Amino acid sequence: MLHSAVSAPIGRAVLAAAIAAGAAVARAEIPVVELEGAIHPVSAGYVVTALDRAEAAGAPLVVIRIDTPGGLDTSMRQIIDRILRARMPVAVWVGPSGARAASAGFVITIIADVAAMAPGTNIGAAHPVSGLGSVDETMAKKMASDAAAYVRGKAERRGRNVELAEKAVLESRSFTEREALEGKLIDLIVPDVPALLRALDGKEVKRFDGSAVTLHLQGETTRTVAMNWRQQVLSVIARPDLLFLLLLGAMAGIGAELTHPGLIFPALLGTLCLVLFLFASQAIPISGTGVLLIALALVLFAAEVKVHSFGLLTAGGIASIILGAMMLVDAPEAEMRVSLGTLLPAAGVVAVGTMLLVRLVLQAQRRPPLTGASAMVGEIGVAATPLEPQGWVQVHGERWRAVADSPVPAGQTVTVAAVEGLTLRVRKEP
Repeated sequence: MLHSAVSAPIGRAVLAAAIAAGAAVARAEIPVVELEGAIHPVSAGYVVTALDRAEAAGAPLVVIRIDTPGGLDTSMRQIIDRILRARMPVAVWVGPSGARAASAGFVITIIADVAAMAPGTNIGAAHPVSGLGSVDETMAKKMASDAAAYVRGKAERRGRNVELAEKAVLESRSFTEREALEGKLIDLIVPDVPALLRALDGKEVKRFDGSAVTLHLQGETTRTVAMNWRQQVLSVIARPDLLFLLLLGAMAGIGAELTHPGLIFPALLGTLCLVLFLFASQAIPISGTGVLLIALALVLFAAEVKVHSFGLLTAGGIASIILGAMMLVDAPEAEMRVSLGTLLPAAGVVAVGTMLLVRLVLQAQRRPPLTGASAMVGEIGVAATPLEPQGWVQVHGERWRAVADSPVPAGQTVTVAAVEGLTLRVRKEP
């Protein structure tokens, strides 16, 4: 009986320890999502996928580390909608020092369950702009009013400073981390993610739907979430500069194969560039006008080789390629447009290449013929028989019937002056 009485408490203790150990093993890590660079469909898909997996794993919190100049409105709203639907709290931390959350990044930050910033960071400048950078006054007011209403509604629900949030949209105001904290746009200032978790441990977080969650984060580990292979590939090639070069490569390669069939390599290169361009266009909004202008530029460059326009077609091609590149990506942020550092050298290379081709064509046209009857003019021969005025001459080892303007003795050197059918008209060399 004594053995039974002692073993029961021990058994329960062992069972409790096993359950506790199992719970510790099953405890989900806190995902840290790295949202860097311009916000577009690839980054939005990356964040949404990370939140889906964290939700399925039962993570107590998700941290989004953000450093962005802004991005597409549609991608921003996709991220925000997923954050608001998340079953676990989502904290957005602008960091490390030197980072920013501008434009779309500002809105994502202030709608999070927890908004934090690192020292030396800034947020704001959320005024909407069009893909081409300018619109008429009425449309600009509509865009700004819509964005301001969207931000006001989210900021008020989160208990943040509605007035400052609206100024960030309508007046493009930006705020340092201290100004944002004092203005109640964010909740705290922390230097890194571990400090953020320590500050949030035991705190009650109010969700967007009004419910409250108390965070227990002591001993929790973090895990940086990486993009999957498809997102990684898209993130590499879905850059405006590379997209522009891929389009140029596709058009130039395929065009070279069409004009010079059988080269094979240009066709392979152009097809590869075209496939990568179409793949990347899934992530970046492409303007059809920009594509057509770039295509027009290449047509004008090709026409310059055939039609001597004294440089007018080349100038038109340069203007067309510059305008097309500027319009290629239909995005509001400068970071999502083709940079001048890529555009100008590419346009220059294409223009110089065209001028070199034109020069080669002109040189070929001025070069004397190497084959055919016209190639015989100016050649030197020897009279095989007397020419009085008709006879035979030897030119390049070939025997030709010839007619001379004056008598020519056999063995005399003659020059071919013209070719008339199968008869050469020659003159006697002095």
